Amino acid sequence: MRRTFLFLAMLAAGPVQAQDDFDSWLGAFRQDARAQGISQATLDAALTGVVPDTRVIELDRRQPEFLQTFSAYLGRRVTPAQVARGQAQLEQHAALLDAVEQKYGIPKTVLVAFWGLETRYGAVLGSLNVPTSLATLAYDGRRSGFFRSQLLDALRIIDAGHVSATDMNGSWAGAMGNMQFMPSTFRAYAVDGDGDGRIDVWQSLPDALYSAANYLQQAGWHANEPVAIEVRLPEGFDWRQARVAHRLPVADWKALGVQAADADALPEVVGRAAIVLPQGWQGPAFMVFDNFDVVMKWNRSQNYALAVALLSHQLAGGHALAAREGEAEALSVEQLKAMQQALNEMGFDAGTPDGLLGPHTQTAIRVYQALHQLPVDGYPAPSVLAHVEQSHAAAAAAGKLTLAPAPTFAEPSGLP
Repeated sequence: MRRTFLFLAMLAAGPVQAQDDFDSWLGAFRQDARAQGISQATLDAALTGVVPDTRVIELDRRQPEFLQTFSAYLGRRVTPAQVARGQAQLEQHAALLDAVEQKYGIPKTVLVAFWGLETRYGAVLGSLNVPTSLATLAYDGRRSGFFRSQLLDALRIIDAGHVSATDMNGSWAGAMGNMQFMPSTFRAYAVDGDGDGRIDVWQSLPDALYSAANYLQQAGWHANEPVAIEVRLPEGFDWRQARVAHRLPVADWKALGVQAADADALPEVVGRAAIVLPQGWQGPAFMVFDNFDVVMKWNRSQNYALAVALLSHQLAGGHALAAREGEAEALSVEQLKAMQQALNEMGFDAGTPDGLLGPHTQTAIRVYQALHQLPVDGYPAPSVLAHVEQSHAAAAAAGKLTLAPAPTFAEPSGLP
């Protein structure tokens, strides 16, 4: 059992013993941090009297009940109000954004889109003390090595005089400031945008925006190239080609009949592009470019990268999403686990049934769809679940399952 649950159990049975165990861990950590050159003053300011924050542990352990459809994800993040607020920020901070764009080559609408998605343009920076959160997670044990290194970097940031320990607030996972940099990202990419001798990504918008632009440039941003654009696919399109790893020159996609969703022509870029279907073959389609990969370095979610592209496009005066949503319902995590188990039992290797839609599971779904002459999009739509359930029942009746026990299928349900 992980230390988190041990800690919570001990906290219920004996809070003094639980705190003693944490204090012992913290004492050893402080000795190591001091040996690595972090000052005693910073250690005292950041870690004296720290108590593990059970809210942080609960948030780290929280598991979603449902998978989230792309349309639901987008509908909560790229709204008319969000676009209007972003356009107001573009106008208010025009001189600053022009200067950042000229220095780093990152379009101002892209930077403001990141800002809006991360903190609603600075309105939600996070109120949890970062050293306390990171100490809690470093002691916790689930990803202790990662959070231990983040805690050390947070202490180095304090030691360098950029922020005080009490003012270093952020998310439960330690993301900080207007652009939600982790401490290691701060130390690698944050810059002093306003020239005052320190980097304040909380209160100084120049520091935050210059830092974000520096990160994106260093991550390989391609000038004059979009992140993604919505496209229309021709009738009879081979859905097997719609996957992020399948890259072709834009001219080749055009020759196949792929068109931009708006009146503009497909962009001319040097690199290759892919087609992605975030909500299956019945939903919207996007052509994604090298800058899509850059955004994915910031956040590994395809939905997030597409939201950056769509919010940036609308901030620049572009249209909203043109295509229909696709199947509106979402599977629950338990339903996806059941699908994974059923696919495994029928000989389609979906990996460990964990309720996570990773590439292993998507490949298994694609193989299943191809065998059953379904659109091969790799998307676990409710209709695909129903088909897998029926096939699984038939295979069980015929004694053709390769694994046991059989999964339990729940009724498909939409997002709450």
